[in-house]
Amino acid sequence: MAIITTNRAAVVNIKTKGAKGDGKTDDGPAILSAWKEACAGTPPSSMLIPPGTYMSLAIDLSGPCKGPVEIVAKGATIKAPPELSKFTKDSWIILRNIDKLTMTGGTFDGQGQQTWKSTRCQDSQSTCNIPVNLRLNQIKNSVFKNVTSLNSKNFHIAVLACDNNRFENLVIDAPGTSTNTDGMHIAKLNGLNITNAKIKTGDDCISFGDGSKNVYIEKVTCGPGHGFGVGSLGKYPNEEPVKGIYFKNCTITGTTNGVRIKSWPDSHPGAASDIHFEDIIMNNVTNPILIDQEYCPNNACKKGAAPSKVKLTNVSFKKIRGTSATKVAVKLVCSKGVPCENVEIGDINLKFNGGTATSECSNAKPKVTGQVVPVVCKA
Repeated sequence: MAIITTNRAAVVNIKTKGAKGDGKTDDGPAILSAWKEACAGTPPSSMLIPPGTYMSLAIDLSGPCKGPVEIVAKGATIKAPPELSKFTKDSWIILRNIDKLTMTGGTFDGQGQQTWKSTRCQDSQSTCNIPVNLRLNQIKNSVFKNVTSLNSKNFHIAVLACDNNRFENLVIDAPGTSTNTDGMHIAKLNGLNITNAKIKTGDDCISFGDGSKNVYIEKVTCGPGHGFGVGSLGKYPNEEPVKGIYFKNCTITGTTNGVRIKSWPDSHPGAASDIHFEDIIMNNVTNPILIDQEYCPNNACKKGAAPSKVKLTNVSFKKIRGTSATKVAVKLVCSKGVPCENVEIGDINLKFNGGTATSECSNAKPKVTGQVVPVVCKA
């Protein structure tokens, strides 16, 4: 008679580690204890955060783990303390150095309202530790499903040096007045898919730093916020190239920008290539299509500064339709030093409610295909 053995998945419930779930007690130590046991457990193992409301100070959930591991937080809300003074680092919940992680469910509420109102950190953020809700470092081959980020004090989700990951059914929510609350900030990674996300925030819905490669974004709604932004690039020396960014089938509503690529004037050398926006609906969007290689917020640059040294190549804007909140619906401001190459504009239909929409171009000779409204300059 054959003996059949089964390897049961180890499930570590944070309640068994002392989590109160009263929304007031710091349950961070219980979460960390449960994580350490699940991470070290015989795979497949998981940490369970049962339905309820939990409060937690900053926690660092690190690997490597013994094998694939899951965090299950369906119906659970984890809240950060509202006081910025309770944070000594720039992260609230950090996940790092983990291979084959699955996170399912969970609402992470950064309670950032007090921080947005404060002006103490706005002029010199290097002296302040404003925490990101979820910071991912060196996470690989992982999946995040049905995760919600609310009212982050800083960026909602920062993804750095994380390869071959997937986000599905993501919700990011903060008011348009929330300061510096990028929905997702992505940098120095290769391979990321984001599908079915709803993003409302006070800064870029999704932003890209240097070293972003092979990122595919589909079925994302954005607004309020600053739209989808590649950059700003060229501010720092030795930035890694950006290559292979694809947006498809997205809707942008009431944002200050639509789809944007930006680099600093008088910049350090850099490059961004193969950036494609396709099948995008714009609803009353300011600057629906924008390349801005003279990006200079808050008058941080000298007038007449040297042109950007960031080279943009193989960029396309296709099947973009809807309404512009401003007369100039398409604006391509490329660098005089390294003009954009191979920019394609195709099948555009953008209308301005106050009259006829127009376009502006400098140092760009876009290839125009299909019907394009407004007419895009070719010189």
